[in-house]
Amino acid sequence: MLSHTEENYLKAIFNLELSHSKNVSTTLIAKNLHTKASSVTDMIKKLAEKNLVNYQKYKGVTTTTEGKKRAIKVVRKHRLWEVFLVEKLNFNWDEVHEIAEQLEHIESDELIERLDTYLNYPTKDPHGDPIPDAKGKMRAEKAILLSNANKDILYKITCVKDNSSALLQFLDKHALNIDSELTVLDKFDFDNSITVELNNGNNLTLSHKICTNVFVTIK
Repeated sequence: MLSHTEENYLKAIFNLELSHSKNVSTTLIAKNLHTKASSVTDMIKKLAEKNLVNYQKYKGVTTTTEGKKRAIKVVRKHRLWEVFLVEKLNFNWDEVHEIAEQLEHIESDELIERLDTYLNYPTKDPHGDPIPDAKGKMRAEKAILLSNANKDILYKITCVKDNSSALLQFLDKHALNIDSELTVLDKFDFDNSITVELNNGNNLTLSHKICTNVFVTIK
């Protein structure tokens, strides 16, 4: 059995692997987990001894087949619990991440499979992230960042990259949720902000930081 910390490291490395084609650096892991690089190195060595990651000094980290399997299992539990909290307990999408961080470490496979059945086998969590199925497979949409969207095309929001409460509350305030539709009206070179037209006809100018944390697909 792995400790909660070991599971958190595996989940972080796996998620970073998805967004980086090369080996994940210890610096990147430290930044993601808000800890010191020296602490990361110590934990990586422990995970390598358990054959859960591959690690070479200065060459970064990758999960092994077993490590990836363990990480996907934690991700699956986390995202299913987020769906449950939002759909069944009426939490807002900005309130569930920290709670799901605690619930994801429950060991019972039977509980998770019953939870999946009870929720009718959801394929994505409240933030748009794909949920691995019981076999570890994920259905990921081909999306682009809003910052890379073209003008005069109708898009649909599919995923939010940053799950911080501040961003999610901002999006909520302006009715920008998963599946919300918008059209890019203008892009400003000065600060890379973007003006969009929403479903209700209102126009809204979004900062570059927001646009690099929202994924969209063409409607």
